[in-house]
Amino acid sequence: MAESVGQVFPALKNDLILRAARGEKTERVPVWVMRQAGRYLPEFREERLQHDFFKICRTPELACKVTLQPIERFPLDAAIIFSDILVVPQAMGMLVEMLPGKGPHFPEPLASPEDLKKLAEHVDVQQKLGYVFEAITLTRNTLQGRVPLIGFTGAPWTLMSYMIEGGGSTTQSKAKAWLYKHPEESHSLLQRITDVCIDYLIGQVEAGAQLLQVFESHAGILGPDLFSTFSLPYLCQISRTVKERLRSKTGGSVPLIVFAKDAHFGLEDLSHSGYDVVGLDWTIRPQNARALAGTGITLQGNLDPCALYSPKACSVVLADANTSHV
Repeated sequence: MAESVGQVFPALKNDLILRAARGEKTERVPVWVMRQAGRYLPEFREERLQHDFFKICRTPELACKVTLQPIERFPLDAAIIFSDILVVPQAMGMLVEMLPGKGPHFPEPLASPEDLKKLAEHVDVQQKLGYVFEAITLTRNTLQGRVPLIGFTGAPWTLMSYMIEGGGSTTQSKAKAWLYKHPEESHSLLQRITDVCIDYLIGQVEAGAQLLQVFESHAGILGPDLFSTFSLPYLCQISRTVKERLRSKTGGSVPLIVFAKDAHFGLEDLSHSGYDVVGLDWTIRPQNARALAGTGITLQGNLDPCALYSPKACSVVLADANTSHV
């Protein structure tokens, strides 16, 4: 695994999730939660009463503090830096607000390809997203090796859909219309987002991240054909380029996770996309996912988040006790 360039950190005491991500047999299944630092924690809600959401993201000391909150409460096997996938559109020049009771809001979304001129031609991630890197370095040191630290980004299609829709959407109809009406401009935008995501992920590893996850949260809305054209190529480009550039700098890489929500149709392709781990949502049986993905990759997830409301412990059935699972 690549150590961060120019950084010296406390020795890692719990490498369970790293071993699982590499496909090694582990003594138990490692556990982490994708939104483990968030509003279900009373201590996080107290912070939100005092600070705007993006202020927490942009203030390394606050981001570190809330990242550690679930680690102090629960015996988790990883921490994930507190941030948001929409810091990438912000870095590209778009205004993003987090509205109470509504969620993310873009006051001026991309309405037509002409609006692409409003985006920054080149994004210096050190300048625009340096606060995330500072938060990662601070958190990695503060963890004192208790568990690994995960960095992340949104995937290009998911970020593009937010930038066009202007917020959450159940259909992504405006963004999907671009794919049909403006395919060349859509590819151009996706490539520009991809370039930023690659630099951003590499910067996170250099700052101290020990795993990386790419969230393609809106994959399922595409269907097989659009997914293979407008999502998968950019996911593959990210995994390939991030690993190549890290190896050229450090001689190694870190495990990469891809989570394409609701994209059951893409599991076989995703298992050959250059990632070490493929995330599952709760709508597919792990056994079926394993059959599609094969045995050469680690699977992650499948637990319904709402199962945490149960007053009793839920049993989780994994695809195969002899294959890697997170």
